[in-house]
Amino acid sequence: MKTTATAMAVAFVVYSCKNDLGTAEKLDLSQTPVQVVDRMFVVQSENGMLQMRMEADLMERYDNDTVSYELFPKGIAVFGYNEDGLLETEITSDEARHIKEKKSKDEKWEAYGNVVVKNIINQEVMETDTLYWDRKNEKIFTHCYVKMYSPDGFMQGYGMESDQRARNSVILQPFDSYGIVVQDSTEVRVDSANFIGPFIKK
Repeated sequence: MKTTATAMAVAFVVYSCKNDLGTAEKLDLSQTPVQVVDRMFVVQSENGMLQMRMEADLMERYDNDTVSYELFPKGIAVFGYNEDGLLETEITSDEARHIKEKKSKDEKWEAYGNVVVKNIINQEVMETDTLYWDRKNEKIFTHCYVKMYSPDGFMQGYGMESDQRARNSVILQPFDSYGIVVQDSTEVRVDSANFIGPFIKK
């Protein structure tokens, strides 16, 4: 009787363990990031001069036979500096992607959702939904609806091209835009991002 009770207890434990252990799902490496970075902070400089700064809450890198790409699902912020080391350009978006082709070694950047491009020095702000950065040719562009604000007025339309510093932005198909013809000649523009202010006399 004792032997029968022990055998039943062992069988019950084995049966219970079989039910609790699930079957592991097959891991799809193409859908699994090979690298994950939290609170990414990247600085690019040349000859001791700061050129670019990039920040992102999360970066996920994926890799396969033909391409490698980085996703920024929590948004990205890119800051570009001019030849004098002053902050000139700021680009932010809700999401972004960086793709590298392995054979051709081509690469492209794509920003999505509430994309805002600011030229701090010119006091220009551009808003769109999608933006592409051609790093090789040093230009940014989009085919989407664009709004652009500047001290000279307001422009909107479809499609935009510019150098990567957003110094010379051109809307390809503008409509219902307006310009400010008369300006206050005494107006003084202040670059608030780079303005240090007067030195305090001791």
